Amino acid sequence: MITIGLIGQEGLKEKLEENEDFKVVFDADGKNARQCLDASSPDVVISELVMSGEDGFALLEKYRDVKFIIASELKSEVFVIKALELGAKYYLVKPLEYNVLEQRIRNVFDGDRLGGKVVRKKSVSEKTLDERISNIFVSVGIPAHIKGYQFLREGIKLAVDNPPIINAITKSLYPSIAKRFDTTSSKVERAIRHAIEVAWNRGKIENINNIFGVKVYNSSEKPTNGEFIALLADKMLLECAY
Repeated sequence: MITIGLIGQEGLKEKLEENEDFKVVFDADGKNARQCLDASSPDVVISELVMSGEDGFALLEKYRDVKFIIASELKSEVFVIKALELGAKYYLVKPLEYNVLEQRIRNVFDGDRLGGKVVRKKSVSEKTLDERISNIFVSVGIPAHIKGYQFLREGIKLAVDNPPIINAITKSLYPSIAKRFDTTSSKVERAIRHAIEVAWNRGKIENINNIFGVKVYNSSEKPTNGEFIALLADKMLLECAY
């Protein structure tokens, strides 16, 4: 039995308790969250970020030993990064897909702590970060045989691991990729730019916009290397792919 605490999650209690493996031990709002957290020790707590009374960030700061999953309508990279840095195990964007939420609860319950991250038991159905990135590259038309494919994938993984690195793309990101592949930063930059140009020349702009959920680009404009890497890393973080 996995015990669960809910904070600012209206209507979720009934859905969770349809699963006989889950037991909701409290269903609180921001005003009485601390009282509930102090009185019980659930295996997992699912919390909103913005709510009346105590907000989710304050709870993350106060209860460092509690295993939080953040479920919020806030999609900004700033909120995602801050929540994860404060110790949240996953960040899920509403509206929730229940099967994803259920799997994340099990992942947190089964996970071991290592350097602040949850080490998950991988299932056959779970896609790795590499697989997710590769699927996107196929969709947008970046072929696997060009050098920029590998450099881009490595850059996205580095940005997922360390989001601030995207702000130091020439000083940190390119050199890190270059070191990994025993090449130079200038060659990394050119190869990534070429990979993006290939995608645009193949005319799969609609697929690119569909991936991001909004119309970001058209055929007459394309992102810089940094913009493209940041957008895909942000998508991976929002989907809690890592």
